Amino acid sequence: MNVHRPAAERRDADAFFARISTDPLADAFSGRMGAHAHGGGMAVPPEEVAGLWHGLKAAPRTGPSVAYVHVPFCENRCLFCGFYQNPWRRELGAPYVDAVLAQLEAGARTAAQQGHPLRAVYLGGGTPTALAARDIARLVEGLHRHLPLAPDCEITLEGRIVSFGLEKARAAFDAGVNRISLGVQTFDDGVRRRMGRKSTRAETVRFLEGLMRLDRGAVVIDLIYGLPGQDRATFQEDVRLAAALGLDGLDLYSLKSIPGTPLMMAQDKGKLAVAAPGELGHFYADGAAEMDRAGWEAISTTHWRQGTRERSLYNFEVKAGAHCLAFGAGAGGNLQGHGFRIVPDLDTYRERAANGGAGLVAGLIRPSPLGPAHAAIKAGMERGRLVFAPVDRALASCGVGGGFEPLAAPLLAQWQRAGLLTGHSMSVALTLAGRFWQVAMTARLIAWTDLRLSEAENEAHRRVTA
Repeated sequence: MNVHRPAAERRDADAFFARISTDPLADAFSGRMGAHAHGGGMAVPPEEVAGLWHGLKAAPRTGPSVAYVHVPFCENRCLFCGFYQNPWRRELGAPYVDAVLAQLEAGARTAAQQGHPLRAVYLGGGTPTALAARDIARLVEGLHRHLPLAPDCEITLEGRIVSFGLEKARAAFDAGVNRISLGVQTFDDGVRRRMGRKSTRAETVRFLEGLMRLDRGAVVIDLIYGLPGQDRATFQEDVRLAAALGLDGLDLYSLKSIPGTPLMMAQDKGKLAVAAPGELGHFYADGAAEMDRAGWEAISTTHWRQGTRERSLYNFEVKAGAHCLAFGAGAGGNLQGHGFRIVPDLDTYRERAANGGAGLVAGLIRPSPLGPAHAAIKAGMERGRLVFAPVDRALASCGVGGGFEPLAAPLLAQWQRAGLLTGHSMSVALTLAGRFWQVAMTARLIAWTDLRLSEAENEAHRRVTA
């Protein structure tokens, strides 16, 4: 890998390059760039949305495809959550499922919804497990009825332990769910009380053990590190307990301080204190070490599995640029590279879904000209190993020659010196510190690629017109 740094590349060091230090887990980056890798697409003018959406629905899908179903209700707002939309009331459940089924039926004969099989469907929120057992069952049955699900389609039901129960779990499995993902966040009773969690450690463990005894599908939980009142020893105990329960999958996520959330407001008032940013990488390292000691396999930079039942297909495919059909108020999806969102207002959604689905799309984003290359970069970084050949092919499909490695070499070489990756001429692998900083690195690598190609295009234009 070429380590030479031309002047044009040195100019952008502050934005892209990592800090060289003895502790890259703590301070490789200072957050100068956004936390997520944006695609660079442009919003479609409102007057063009309806016509473009009609064309997208009529275009056959090819390639990896998934679907997302949004259930935008929560029994209470988690302190750290920036996605809260609507308070849950029991009487809202059945009419909402009716509306989603109406949307599914309205699009059943479109080329976008039919044809190419779907690899995964994710019922997220919100809190889908708040729905009554019969409504969960008929929603999942409707997915089977109106969508071209692959024979091995992964169908995930996301939720919380409170108000779920084994009866609902059985109903979900009977209807066709084969993966359940629960936001446990922490087992520690003190931290749970501080975060407003309603079930105790003992109740949480008891339910998870009962769910595992059903043996009907993959069971996955999330844990968060950096929570108020949580130290590294507490988090290590959380991970050890999760590893000992016989679960199929485990996600380890860093706490994000999101403006406007109850947690952020409590922090601003000095009522709650979270882990310092420089400590979070060491929490991650502790969790990864516990997973390694327990013999679990890392299948992404944040997700581990035990055994082969867990696949985490939706999470990977949607980050890698798969087509994503979207159903439910506020759901977001992707068709032919165009991002879209369904109207979020519940009354508007129910009315339009019941009247044939016209006007359900609230907005569209045009794809970036380099969208396929962005997706290939994100896919590799998400897995923790970026192989250059898929990115080369994606760039070629965008009309860009010359390959990815010469383009990215100065940045990747600097990251290697900073202790974030190892590599050779065909691929790079993220180190432990690199896996912790993966999202920040992906955003920088995509922006670097766009910038270098833009500079090359401008230089070529200058030479032609000189």
